[in-house]
Amino acid sequence: MNRSNVPKSVDEYIAAAPEVVRGKLMELRAVIKAAAPRADEVISYHMPYYKYHGHLVGFAAYRDHVSLFGAFPKELRKELKSYKTGRGSVQFPLEAPLPTQLIARIVKAHVEANESKASEGVAR
Repeated sequence: MNRSNVPKSVDEYIAAAPEVVRGKLMELRAVIKAAAPRADEVISYHMPYYKYHGHLVGFAAYRDHVSLFGAFPKELRKELKSYKTGRGSVQFPLEAPLPTQLIARIVKAHVEANESKASEGVAR
């Protein structure tokens, strides 16, 4: 991707995505914003990313899935087993409903961890 193709906003990123995935991206964005209403919404690594006292999560569109990026809390690993995961990413297939409650719990866990570190004066 060259610099001229890098989206400048999350709206631009979603608008440039294939039509088949836009609904999932809008839903994912809504879940993240509801779970972390004070997070800054930015483009980082050429994708939507959310920051609040440090990194929270990011997301991206692919041909057959959307991915959520960010470290995942150990206590949620069991619930993530039914999804394809990588180092710091999880794939949600386009043909299945998004696990919105699970996504919200992941985001909230990041918010809590970052707030805790910020209150202790630890930068992330």
